[in-house]
Amino acid sequence: MGHLHDNKKMKILERSRIKKILIRTPNWVGDAVMSTPFIKAVRKNFSNADISLLSKPWVSSVYENNPHIDQIITYDDSGRHKGLYGKARLARDVGKESFDLSLLLQNAFEAALITWMAAIPMRLGYDTDGRRILLTHPVHRYESFKKLHQIDYYLEMLKRAGLSSVDADMEIFISGNEKNKAIGFLRNNGCSEKSCIIGITPGAAFGTAKRWFSDRFAQVCYKLKNNMKAFFLIFGSPDEKELGERISFSIGSQCINLCGKTTLREAISLIDCCNFFLTNDSGLMHVAAALHIPQIAIFGPTDHTTTSPRNSFSHILRIPVQCSPCMKQDCPTDHRCMDLISVDHVYDMANKILMERGFS
Repeated sequence: MGHLHDNKKMKILERSRIKKILIRTPNWVGDAVMSTPFIKAVRKNFSNADISLLSKPWVSSVYENNPHIDQIITYDDSGRHKGLYGKARLARDVGKESFDLSLLLQNAFEAALITWMAAIPMRLGYDTDGRRILLTHPVHRYESFKKLHQIDYYLEMLKRAGLSSVDADMEIFISGNEKNKAIGFLRNNGCSEKSCIIGITPGAAFGTAKRWFSDRFAQVCYKLKNNMKAFFLIFGSPDEKELGERISFSIGSQCINLCGKTTLREAISLIDCCNFFLTNDSGLMHVAAALHIPQIAIFGPTDHTTTSPRNSFSHILRIPVQCSPCMKQDCPTDHRCMDLISVDHVYDMANKILMERGFS
């Protein structure tokens, strides 16, 4: 009853007045991918509105070619929008667009402050981080919401505002030119059309705890290579270049270390070419899920119930231990949540998935 009572107190969105909408997107690649069902739902509710996104540069490319949006505004907090004066400049930039409604997927106080400074008349978001006073349509975040999958957490905001939802399928849109470039890259690097293309993401942001061991990644890949005609692509950030080199050296031929060598859009297009993906809990894990690439996602310290890759082609591999999920960046003890996942655990599951898809 409490939930219903809160909804009755929320002011009704004046939908007839809403012609221009601004969505403040999340700041991380995985969260950005998981926000795509929300964007699709906004388009469903406001089919004739102009929909813009306000995004940090490193995630904006997730939304390229998305037919549900009309414009991406870059929040450049290392340049034009840096510091207090930069935030004021951003608010002025946004204010010039005369948006009618802002939808805040980011939970931070700053997100609400900028849209308030931009004088957007309707501002909808969760009442987190002390920002309720800045929102015209605050949605109370109940403790139970923290247990929702991130996709459902975003969609719940729309439901609480009386708007209709959609299916939870994530979407990434790749152009024909991007597809052709990715295929050309693979051919030029010795990947034949008969190869089983396997992408791996051995790194992960925010510390070492989310990383399964690099030598075990290498051993799984080496065994798969001996079992079939496989070609490996190692994805990661510039900081993970050495990690990629170690694994690439262990695998040997038919492997390219792409850590730090691709843009996000190039990585997305190459992942779309993969027949299988092996990954830690990472942003590219969600990219693979959105592209319906069969994958194994290795989970240790993070909560698979809220951030698992959401589709039937994704398989989660985790060993339940008492201290997981701890959500820590670096393990203070023996990293048992990862250590208990053996090479054979991963190889047997990967081999089974690939055999079912005709690779052996």
